Amino acid sequence: MNGQVNTLLVYAALNCGMLVALSAVLYAAPSPLLNPAAVPFGVRVPPDKVRAAVVEEQRHHYRGAILVAAAVVTVLASALGAALGTLTAGAAGSLLLCALAAALWVRAHRGIARAKADGGWYEHTRQGTVMDTSLRTDPVRFPWYWTVPALVVIAVSTAAGVIVYPGLPDHISMPRRSAGGTVYESYPTTVWTAFGLVLCQVLLTLVVAAVVAGLLRARADLDVARPAAGAARYRRYLVFTARSMVGIAALLNLMLLGLSALMWSDTRSTPMTWAVTGVPLVAVLAVVACLTLRVGPAGSRLRAPAAEEDTGLVPRDDDRFWRGAGTVYVNAEDPAVLVPKRVGIGWTVNLGNPRVLVATASLLAVAVGAAVVRAVL
Repeated sequence: MNGQVNTLLVYAALNCGMLVALSAVLYAAPSPLLNPAAVPFGVRVPPDKVRAAVVEEQRHHYRGAILVAAAVVTVLASALGAALGTLTAGAAGSLLLCALAAALWVRAHRGIARAKADGGWYEHTRQGTVMDTSLRTDPVRFPWYWTVPALVVIAVSTAAGVIVYPGLPDHISMPRRSAGGTVYESYPTTVWTAFGLVLCQVLLTLVVAAVVAGLLRARADLDVARPAAGAARYRRYLVFTARSMVGIAALLNLMLLGLSALMWSDTRSTPMTWAVTGVPLVAVLAVVACLTLRVGPAGSRLRAPAAEEDTGLVPRDDDRFWRGAGTVYVNAEDPAVLVPKRVGIGWTVNLGNPRVLVATASLLAVAVGAAVVRAVL
């Protein structure tokens, strides 16, 4: 009886923890901690309107609704998850909260955009743009030394696999999550199945390296009021971000190494699986949190290197290029492929760029072709 009660409490705690963590992120979403201060709810505003009454009002309404919804959903999902012994309730509650947050975000976006248009916030401003050409002539270097941990983990995984492969049984088991919990499916032992997760390590590292290389040459979002200080801050931001992403690749490779070890040894311990996956993922979250708190969107939390006279310019009002409440960038006249996000930290793609459209169509064609070949075979 005590064991059953403990199991129900564990499921209640897991569902509750999942929803509390998500609610905290959704609550903090409109803050400058996670979004550039000059684009509240995805709307570009002049610096003197960042704390405008309508902005604060919309932020207050958004957070109030999120708090109430989060409290109700968390209590109900935790109770339901404990009664049924599943995490499905927490997952469903998470989807519900995300949908509600999206609706509230759109409402706030429209309210601020309406106030901006009615008040003529940009009528008497000097708009401008600034570019740091040295990011092309003298770009931030790729952090090659920081890739060593990820490569070492791949080398260790490969060596361990080569050693244990001759002694593996004819079939190996791989875990898979289902509605009823973790199930193990048996597959014939081949090089592809035995070294599948090692191959994932290689692909993951290559993808992260390619993304980092692209971000180092992405279009910069610089401060038009203090361009020199903004350029220096952005360079530091790129260094921090590139190193963090390569470090995250090493942590994920370490997780895949642990899962490979469990598969090769046919270990089916749930606590071991949670430990092997949970510890690296917690470390990844710690890196992301450190990057968010220390660096901020586009390096906004980094200290400026020196004082600089204000140019009197404000960022150009480019709302017409941003769709989906400031989440999607579409500008056919902009040659940039990657641009800084308005909502969240990082970069997004320019869906108006022909190269992005060609790449997307190619990926879809490859995916459809692979699905057809698999169905035929």
